[in-house]
Amino acid sequence: MSVSQAVSLSNKRKSDDKLAWGKIFSQAKRSKLDATISRPQTFCSSSGCESTSETVIGKSSPAEKLSYPISPENMAFVKKTDRNNDTDSGSSGIRSVKMQFAPLPERMRPVTLEEYVGQEQAVGKRSLLRSILKTASIPSLMFWGPPGCGKTTLAKIIANHCKQHSNTKFVQLSAASVGVADVRNTIKTAKTDQTMFKRKTILFLDEIHRFNKLQQDALLPHVEDGTITLIGATTENPSFYVNSALLSRSRVIVLEKLSSESLERILLRAVERLDVMIKDTGTADQESNSSSLWIEKEAITALAKLCDGDARAALNSLDLAVQSCIGGTSQVKGQSTAKVSGGSGREVITVEQIKESLQRSHILYDKTGEEHYNCMSALQKSIRGSDANAALYWTARMLEGGENPLVVARRLVRTASEDVGLADSQALPLAVSAFQACHFIGMPECDVILAQCAAYLARAPKSVEVYLAYDRAKNCVRNHQGPMPGVPLHLRNASTKLMKDLGYGKGYKGKPDQDGSYEQEYFPEGLEGTDFFSCH
Repeated sequence: MSVSQAVSLSNKRKSDDKLAWGKIFSQAKRSKLDATISRPQTFCSSSGCESTSETVIGKSSPAEKLSYPISPENMAFVKKTDRNNDTDSGSSGIRSVKMQFAPLPERMRPVTLEEYVGQEQAVGKRSLLRSILKTASIPSLMFWGPPGCGKTTLAKIIANHCKQHSNTKFVQLSAASVGVADVRNTIKTAKTDQTMFKRKTILFLDEIHRFNKLQQDALLPHVEDGTITLIGATTENPSFYVNSALLSRSRVIVLEKLSSESLERILLRAVERLDVMIKDTGTADQESNSSSLWIEKEAITALAKLCDGDARAALNSLDLAVQSCIGGTSQVKGQSTAKVSGGSGREVITVEQIKESLQRSHILYDKTGEEHYNCMSALQKSIRGSDANAALYWTARMLEGGENPLVVARRLVRTASEDVGLADSQALPLAVSAFQACHFIGMPECDVILAQCAAYLARAPKSVEVYLAYDRAKNCVRNHQGPMPGVPLHLRNASTKLMKDLGYGKGYKGKPDQDGSYEQEYFPEGLEGTDFFSCH
């Protein structure tokens, strides 16, 4: 047998082996699939578990939508979630499972403006946003507000409205996790959709302030030519963190912190969703109710007041309190899974448990953002207005928010000279001493030192005479036209014999005349007799 014949025979054997093994694998997969289809599935209802031989062909049941085994106690939640989502167009079992494990703020997110709570000025009946939604064209928008005030929710409400009333695609990105390449891919897809399907694209860019100026410039031409409609959300002042060119092509909608009443309405809706009964003080429990978990009405009110207008923090704290009471098992409407003991067999969430889940009051304070400068300005203006109580409040607001005490002390040193000035000569030394004391001992012991200094400056008499006089002198130098006048010879320092011979320092007596004036003029030529303290 020749070498070529041997090679051909070897290749033929390999081909036959692959074909044989392929048939074996195909039969194995088919057998496994047949076994899966014909295997009885176990479903659990509220009354117990039952077996059925229903196959996966056709409309799948709640359990078949899951790709993993599901426990009987969670079956009721899956069925309830499927029933709720069946009313939504395009809902699926995958979405149901995803929402099952989503945090409570995500599950409670409204989908229409009618369900939206708070921000009456931004989303009221006569607001700009409602007028925009009545039109077919959505302009570029910029939502600016503190965390948890509803910026992302409003963007998704706009997306749902556009999907129902126009041929629009909604894309959501976060500037904290994407780059320019992701934005360019989105824009490329948007151009294709616009050309082939006549479909507009709305790009929602969350945390847009995390993009630098160059990254924001990549959006500018595509926003300008209408390829995308940009909706940005930021917690920082857009005037400082968003390009002016991009900002001029967007409508800025300012959102405020949610009021305590709005937060309480949101929490009451969440309590109903979690099947937690509300217990009012002085009222008897409803024995006919099957729920084993209760919450005090005062606890809801306290939580709404402690979260500083942050709905996300409020809902997360409520969810944590509920989870801690029921042993880490989700409490779902129509299903009681809490293992309680003693008494009436009911767990009650109290104000103390709410405070424990929140740990502390949620104080919005950014040491490098706009809130830092706002509080610093409020402190100085309170001292300038001689309001010691307000000065103490803003001092405590900054220190409790985590501000560096030396930053506050430096502001007090400036205030001692700018606002108190010559009216109290002890104000500046006291402020400097407070700064040094804070440097020596630090927080939390130095808080009373700053409070003492702030109160002293607020109660001290005020004089801005030096501040205004220096401001006039500064403007005199800045606004001078032509060459700066030289220093008069008699005011110059005569450090050598040659300089003395040239007239440096000549004729200077340094003593006033009998009428109180000096023999020489201390201003350069052209400014003789200027009085910055008496100018108005």
